Amino acid sequence: MLIEKACTTVLVGKKASIDGSTMIARNDDTFLPLAPHRFYMHQAEQNIDETITSSQNGFTAKLPANGYRHSAVPNINPDKDGIYDESGFNEKNVAMSATESVYGNPKALAYDPLVPNGLAEDTMPTMVLPYIDSAQDGVKYLGKLIAKYGSPEGNGVIFSDKNDVWYMEIVTGHHWVAQRIPDDSYAVIANQSAIQQVDFDDPINFMWSDGIQDFVAKHHLNSANEGWDFRRIFGTDTEKDRHYNTPRVWFGQRYLNPEIKQDPQSSDLPFVRKASRKISVEDVEYILSSHYNETQYDPFGHAADEDRLKFRPISMNRTQNSHVLQVRNDVPAAQSAIFWLNFGVPAFSPYVPFFANATDTDPSYSNTKPMMNLDDAYWMYRAVGSVVEGHYSQFVQSNTDYITSSQEYLRGRVAEIDNAAHDLTDDDLTNYLTDANHSTVKAMRVRTMDHFNSLLATGLTLSKLTFNMDKNL
Repeated sequence: MLIEKACTTVLVGKKASIDGSTMIARNDDTFLPLAPHRFYMHQAEQNIDETITSSQNGFTAKLPANGYRHSAVPNINPDKDGIYDESGFNEKNVAMSATESVYGNPKALAYDPLVPNGLAEDTMPTMVLPYIDSAQDGVKYLGKLIAKYGSPEGNGVIFSDKNDVWYMEIVTGHHWVAQRIPDDSYAVIANQSAIQQVDFDDPINFMWSDGIQDFVAKHHLNSANEGWDFRRIFGTDTEKDRHYNTPRVWFGQRYLNPEIKQDPQSSDLPFVRKASRKISVEDVEYILSSHYNETQYDPFGHAADEDRLKFRPISMNRTQNSHVLQVRNDVPAAQSAIFWLNFGVPAFSPYVPFFANATDTDPSYSNTKPMMNLDDAYWMYRAVGSVVEGHYSQFVQSNTDYITSSQEYLRGRVAEIDNAAHDLTDDDLTNYLTDANHSTVKAMRVRTMDHFNSLLATGLTLSKLTFNMDKNL
């Protein structure tokens, strides 16, 4: 049975970012509060003879003989729960995050139904990321696979490199559209088809499945008097969208464009916007860590339940990992790609930077065990979140201080590694960055366990099983 996803995505063009980076980011949400993940490096392969088979829908395909080294964040039990490599960089500094669940409307699906044993999220990154050389190449490569195998579900797929950010939406069995995010713009997507007007005369910024225009015309799917709005033609616009999806887009756009007033339940929120300021990694992290902070819709706020519980927040207890895949343009290419990974509930945990040019990851990330323990990063960070949420009003400030101090340390840590790596090349550089990643993990473990132990010690004083009447009793 396919594990459904319910994610939130943020995309940032290189001229929209504060330092010229491209950034693609996503919360990987499941319908389970605990679905242990691990973070590992898959080595490059040559002359292999391997067939991949999905444990979820039976999809089967032969893998190419040669593939690049790449990182991945899969489930720990692929035979039962599916592979779900989800996100990573390959050694060409191409990033992929897959997928943002999206949905086609019944009319479009009636004429191009989903293919039950087609290429789904659980096998998609494994089938694509090791074999592509650019973000645009990723769209083309995946498009050919969808034409060959079909899709069993609606998926939004993200690709980036140092220059480009592409967002691809597959909403029926074989039809899709992809748009390049303008360099000076950003996008926030939340489980609803997002791409709007498609310019078929602009193949530099748009790509699409073969025959999609004829398909739409043949089946009378475009109800607009003019234009070709992919969201309106193929997507959904329902009451569920306005409670579950559009408010998340609204909050992200509200944060980056506070001067623009919009309705959180609007069906017309734009796909692409230009922010009122330059966007940092911390801005993207804030959006993915948010729960309608400082609005009446915050579930931790003091508004009436009808407001606090009205909308689905961005950060959730079932967010299994959150990531920002950043490709910088102000350092040498061999050290430019950073995988910012949050293995806890994003609202309560920091994003740890991993240089992508590495040969492995720390065992606390790569060897996640199925049962709760404090040795594994996944479980350690989730334990922090559980304790903080259990006494939110008492712990929120100390946890905010922990995240803020961690951000300061990790910013400095990246600069320190950059400086030390400046004169290194080839294997020397890769080995140094690998060791530096391990050192970052160890330092964050010390910080996090100190914070966790402090929370537990304070929590012992907050028991409701107490009674004060006589100081001697």
